[in-house]
Amino acid sequence: MSPRFFPQPIVARANLTSDAPASSLNNDAPVYVSRFTRRFHLRSATSPRPPISRLAGAALASSAFVVPLAMSASSSPSPNHPRVFLWYQFLRKPWFKPPDWVIPLAWFGIEGALAAAAYRLLRTSPTPDRDRALSLLAWNVTMIGGWSRLFFKRRQLGTSTVAAAAMVASGVEYVRQANKVDAAAARAGIPFVAWVSFATVLTATIWSLNRRR
Repeated sequence: MSPRFFPQPIVARANLTSDAPASSLNNDAPVYVSRFTRRFHLRSATSPRPPISRLAGAALASSAFVVPLAMSASSSPSPNHPRVFLWYQFLRKPWFKPPDWVIPLAWFGIEGALAAAAYRLLRTSPTPDRDRALSLLAWNVTMIGGWSRLFFKRRQLGTSTVAAAAMVASGVEYVRQANKVDAAAARAGIPFVAWVSFATVLTATIWSLNRRR
C-alpha cells in the first residue's frame, strides 16, 4: 500500500498537552506524533462534555414533583390520614395562615418552576457552577418532602421551623449559583425562596401558639 495513505509524522520538540516552560524540556529527545494523534489530543483537551438528552433531562427534572409527593404521601393532612388531619385541624393557627386549598396550589406552582429550572440546567454543558446549582436544587426538593414529615408526621414544630429557615438559606444560595449558569433557572427559584420565607414565619408562629399544648 502506498505510504501516502498513512498519517505523516511530525516532529514535536515538546509535549503538546504540557504547559511546562521551554527551559524544562529535553530538546535532545524529539517526540514523533502523527497529525491524527495530535489533532485527537487537542480536541479532547478543549471540547466540553455535551449536555444530556432532552428526554433524560425531562425525566430527571420531573423528580421536582415526584420526590416531595412520594415523601409526603403518608403524612399529608387529608381525610385519608385521619389522625394527621384531626391533629392539624385542632392546632391553633395565626390569622395570616392561607386557606388550606391555597397551600397545595402554591406548592404545585413552585415545584413546577423548580422542575423547569432543573431541566434548563441539565441541558447546559456540565461545569462546576452548574453542578453546584443542581446539587442545591436537589437538596431543596428533598427538603420539601422532609419538612412535611417533620411537621405533620412527627409533629416536631420547633424542628420544622429550623428546617424551613434552612430551606430559605439553601434557596438563596441556589439562586446565586444558578445565576452564574442560567438566569432563567435562577429566577425560577425565587418563588421557592419567597414561599419558604413565609412558611418559616408561619411555622414559627404555630409553634409558639401551641408550645404549651
